[in-house]
Amino acid sequence: MKKIALTLMLAIASLGSASADSVIKDVMKKDFKPEDAIAKKVGKGAATDAELDTLIQGIEAICAATPSKGNKAVWEEKTKALSAALAKVKAKDASGMSEWKKAVNCKACHDVFKGK
Repeated sequence: MKKIALTLMLAIASLGSASADSVIKDVMKKDFKPEDAIAKKVGKGAATDAELDTLIQGIEAICAATPSKGNKAVWEEKTKALSAALAKVKAKDASGMSEWKKAVNCKACHDVFKGK
């Protein structure tokens, strides 16, 4: 009986991380990677309010997800920095763009959470 319970718990845990991985991958592929990605538009000052809202939702989703590699607290710190900077950009705060450009450092996250 204990063996069955342990197997079920492991199966549930792997499903949770798989969905978290897919959330992270989906947001990255859609909102950060393409040439016309919203994240790139933000860096150029060309994102609309609707696009900013879409990106904010995506960042909130990945912030809530647990990466398959790396420390969850560091993940939350980095994704919350993205969210805070983006909120400043949307509010037309002068410091928002510089904070966004600092927070959107792909390599800083990939080295820790993706390993590539």
